[in-house]
Amino acid sequence: MITEENGFFRLTTDNTDYWLGVTKFGHLEHIYYGPRIRGTVSDGIRQDGDKREDGELREYGSQSCVREAEAFRLKRTAVIGSGIAYDPSDELYCLDHMCLEWSGSGCGDYRYPPCELKMPDGSFVQDFVYDGYLIVDGCVKMGTLPGAYMEAGGNRKQPRSLLVTLKDKKMKVYLKLIYTVFEETNVITRRVVLVNGEKEKLSVRQLASMMLDIPGRNYRVMTLEGGWAKEAHLHSYELDGGMHVNASSTGSSSNRRNPAYMLAEEGADQNAGYVYGFNLIYSGNHMSFTEVSAQGIVRTGIGISPHCFEWELGTEDSFETPEAVLTFSAEGFNGMSRNFHDFVRENVVRGAWKRKSRPVLFNNWEAHFFNFNEKKLLQLAKESKRLGAELFVLDDGWFGARNSDKAGLGDYSVNRRKLPGGLSGLADKLGKLGLQFGLWFEPEMVNEDSELYRAHPEYVVRIPGRQAVQGRNQYVLDLCRREVQNYIVEQVSAILDGNKISYVKWDMNRHIAENYSPVLSNQGEFYHRYIMGLYSVLGRIFGPRPHILVESCSSGGNRFDLGMLCYSQQIWASDDTDPVERLKIQEGLSYFYPLSSMGAHVSLTPHQQTLRQTPLSTRFHAAAFGCLGFELELKYLTSKEKEEIRGEIVFYKANRRLFQYGDFSRITLPKDNKVLWQCMDREKEKAVSGFFQTMSRAVEGYDYLPVPGLEADTVYRIQTVEQYLYIKRFGALMKHVLPVELNPDGMILRTANRHYTLKDCVETYMADGQMLAHGVLLSNQFMGSYYNEHTRMLGDFGSQLYVTEKAGSGDKTEAENRTKAGNKAKKENLIRTENQIEAGAGHKTGKREERQDGKRREEK
Repeated sequence: MITEENGFFRLTTDNTDYWLGVTKFGHLEHIYYGPRIRGTVSDGIRQDGDKREDGELREYGSQSCVREAEAFRLKRTAVIGSGIAYDPSDELYCLDHMCLEWSGSGCGDYRYPPCELKMPDGSFVQDFVYDGYLIVDGCVKMGTLPGAYMEAGGNRKQPRSLLVTLKDKKMKVYLKLIYTVFEETNVITRRVVLVNGEKEKLSVRQLASMMLDIPGRNYRVMTLEGGWAKEAHLHSYELDGGMHVNASSTGSSSNRRNPAYMLAEEGADQNAGYVYGFNLIYSGNHMSFTEVSAQGIVRTGIGISPHCFEWELGTEDSFETPEAVLTFSAEGFNGMSRNFHDFVRENVVRGAWKRKSRPVLFNNWEAHFFNFNEKKLLQLAKESKRLGAELFVLDDGWFGARNSDKAGLGDYSVNRRKLPGGLSGLADKLGKLGLQFGLWFEPEMVNEDSELYRAHPEYVVRIPGRQAVQGRNQYVLDLCRREVQNYIVEQVSAILDGNKISYVKWDMNRHIAENYSPVLSNQGEFYHRYIMGLYSVLGRIFGPRPHILVESCSSGGNRFDLGMLCYSQQIWASDDTDPVERLKIQEGLSYFYPLSSMGAHVSLTPHQQTLRQTPLSTRFHAAAFGCLGFELELKYLTSKEKEEIRGEIVFYKANRRLFQYGDFSRITLPKDNKVLWQCMDREKEKAVSGFFQTMSRAVEGYDYLPVPGLEADTVYRIQTVEQYLYIKRFGALMKHVLPVELNPDGMILRTANRHYTLKDCVETYMADGQMLAHGVLLSNQFMGSYYNEHTRMLGDFGSQLYVTEKAGSGDKTEAENRTKAGNKAKKENLIRTENQIEAGAGHKTGKREERQDGKRREEK
């Protein structure tokens, strides 16, 4: 909902309000962004009950909002030393001490600006003031970049957009600030279009997508940072002065610093407190800035990084920024995350796979690397199908001379030594097995040892006259060149159209270095032109083929962003498949991205990245909170491990919608070696909880399992998901439970481990939603001195899944019967005890009488 009254604008979602207004000197002032102010609605009628306490109806229209806005507007009642008065007529009007929606340069605002423009007159001074507005239905279509959208029809509310035009007071240079309101997801997007109406050129050195000033509440900045194989770790920084910058300069959104970030008030936690979330629908270099002024005003903004950026606008030329995404929740981090998750699923992801359940896939990479042939692939595929796979993915090595990472990239001829029947022959055989076929590509790269490089060395990104640099033995193709874009589109499209392919993994395995293209007269455009070229390629390939499920990848999560999610329905989160590391990676991503967007696989142990040994169950449990896949050489698994995987896939398929599209929550536990995740359906009838333990501790105290969010007065049944407990995990401890001592690494126990497992603890409880929100106390963990089937055997890196379901009549009857049986057993035990006491007493009496008789006989 968007309303306007006398230069006051109100943008309203289901649970938030965003207010801005035009000041007397024409600047756009930020007034309020926070919880929705109930009762101030544009239709003029109070919605929260309609009646005041005195029983009278109270009308609330836009004019009332204008009056009440004074309560939120930052006050200016005293001159602050060193301030610059904007106009002689009002010494209190100082831009440096105001909350603004946009700030120029050279007019007294010394905080970090959202733009740096070299104006047509050669100066860097701009003063953008209000020039008009327009409110339209729907999203305003972008010209060169992907953006948020809404499908026509359906039951969801269509968005509305506000276009506010600002004009420089001296020159014909215009800024269009575009706000789009997505009511049901509590998201407002913002972006900027800059237009040069002067005859002389204008040079853009920085142009943010949005800027926001809000009064401080002891906010801290929270970002996702890391690197290869350790992406998206959550970092928190106090804002107590100065400026915090979160930026990428690698040519992509980067595994070092994801574009998403939060502002959280002091004391905010997973379920309570003010939290603002920001992100950018963009896959290139980005920068966000957050600064606290001396008066406590927090300024934040996000957009394209100014690093090596410069864009020239001629007469009537325009430049559009990527779309920034803003959301707010007073319900802590989980509330903010739910807004983002809904928004990404509904307003970012496209294609036929939108809202569809992702298939369980088997990828052959860790099983074979480059060393495979059709026979090996089909053996793996047959076994994976028996275990429950739905999609088989052939990874790197199927084309050209690709027998290592030193050759073949850029070529698309199928390696007939490995695949004598070609891709189509393999796809047909997989189809007969009942498997879909997926294929790996790395189209943005080229090896020096390739037919493409030998034919077109000019396609490579490099500086003329300088030694070119490589990463992973490869060069980056110049996507600023139209002929390079055409080559990729033609080659990939031919492969997709010539074979039965339903899934594509689109990879990109190095950073961009030498940012130069001979087709550009201004090299300051390179990074942005590259991303525009990438989006063009992706749109041309997959736009006409919406049936293909696309998973993007860049050395793992080097390009996990909203821009790529406009073209790929999911993204490979990390090359690190160690579940303990994945707890940090997937949890970090979950603050901003839904589980349906995260590729997560089960692999062999010890893990390639950490050498850590982890239980198969934990590897599955972590991967289940995402789009489940496997990368295993199945011939190395025991029959019991295969049996376990088969059961895990059955469980995942039965709960797939819940994992991928349920409401996800992170639940804080008092112990720092525990992680608890939860997915719940919208009807609050079912939830799956993942309880993970990192390093175990001696004699672990009690654990409890809260399941928040259920209906308070509804009865639920909560039960542990059964999992296997392997003999080899106990090692020499087996001698304590066996009648003979056996070598823990000997043939007998190794053979037993392949065919036999112990029981791990399964718990079942009945409780109402209020009790479950408080938490169920779980059975003891192993403490070194006792084991039975009621003892939870987690140890290092152990985990358990719990399913909570609304109780049916059978559950209630069972609970009642258990209670009756328990009472009956107690009664029987009591009677038995009484009888034993009586019998014991009688026995003692009999013995005493015997002794007395004996004594009397002796006396006689």
